[in-house]
Amino acid sequence: MKFYVLTVVLTAVATLGLTWVVWRIGMRYRLYPEIRERDVHTTPKPRVGGVAMFLGVLVAFALSSQISYFSIIWSDPEAIWSILGAALLIVIVGVADDLWDLDWMIKLGAQFVAAGIVVGLGGIQIFFIPLGAQIVVSSWASFTLSVFAIVIVMNAVNFIDGLDGLVAGVALIANAVFFVYSYLVVRDLGESSYFNLASFLAAALIGVCLGFLPMNWSPSKLFMGDSGALLLGLLMATSAIVLTGGLDPNLLSDNDVFGRSQLLGAFIPILLPVVIVLLPLLDFGMAIIRRMGRGLSPFSPDRKHLHHRMLDMGHSDRDAVLVFYAWTAVVSIGVLLMYIGTTQDWPGDYLFGVGYVLLGIAACIVVTLTPSRPAVRPRAAAPAPIEQRTP
Repeated sequence: MKFYVLTVVLTAVATLGLTWVVWRIGMRYRLYPEIRERDVHTTPKPRVGGVAMFLGVLVAFALSSQISYFSIIWSDPEAIWSILGAALLIVIVGVADDLWDLDWMIKLGAQFVAAGIVVGLGGIQIFFIPLGAQIVVSSWASFTLSVFAIVIVMNAVNFIDGLDGLVAGVALIANAVFFVYSYLVVRDLGESSYFNLASFLAAALIGVCLGFLPMNWSPSKLFMGDSGALLLGLLMATSAIVLTGGLDPNLLSDNDVFGRSQLLGAFIPILLPVVIVLLPLLDFGMAIIRRMGRGLSPFSPDRKHLHHRMLDMGHSDRDAVLVFYAWTAVVSIGVLLMYIGTTQDWPGDYLFGVGYVLLGIAACIVVTLTPSRPAVRPRAAAPAPIEQRTP
């Protein structure tokens, strides 16, 4: 565990310093676009924070290559280089989009290429679906499922990037919970070493988010942009697939390993990786339905994301971000407690986690529906271009 802590601390320190450097370069060379109608901020700020975050990830991997305890994650170097190659591609395309506003088809195509690099060249795929010990029977089905899972998570994380500190904080909480879960799963499986790629990626992302958040907290000096949000989504999805997609289905049905609840033992491995990005996925799904219902591209921008709605309800920027943090923590920690309860033979097994979730949701509903300020009338949406309107 101490080497994971060391990874988090050194990655956070390095990312903080790199973030300051990137911010100074961004301000000096005016690496920021004009204010858009849907933006919440009112002064131009650099959107190249993803570069600092990527460099922070490189620091974490460089550190791991020098620590013998992490040698297990370098036993398959192709996976490591595919992850870093895909991350580099996403950061380059993200920065280009933040500076010059690329066509959404180009961005989406780059995302599929990046996911294909991780899945095809790195061999990081969903081979098992931990639900009743289902095996993905076709290599093409495994490849396709894995690629789409990565692309969906990348876009889901990117869609909620609209307030200072929102994505960095949500990702910090999600990866902290996922780190604990992945560490416990490897321990419960009786592995001789608790060091694995999934836990390492989570630890690296915790450090990156900790180092980036000080300059991204309201009032922020620097945005992570598409490059940072897509990078987080790529690595979060990859770590989930590394752990969940490769679990032995025979072990998932073993109650001595995954708890006495057969149903919970089957669902937890796929439930927790999903709930840690539940809010981004919810916002992503709602946006797709909303835009396609209006005859628009699913990636056409608007000002109706969840964080925009919370601002219109009367929440301040910081309050809205803290509410998002609370929802993320309640749901993800609750599922983690269900897992711990069943594996540690707690009284009532997963009921403690269920109780935590119910009480937490009730509290979150209260704070969500009671903003500190009067509701704000939403700004009128700009008319869609003629070529995008429904006939």
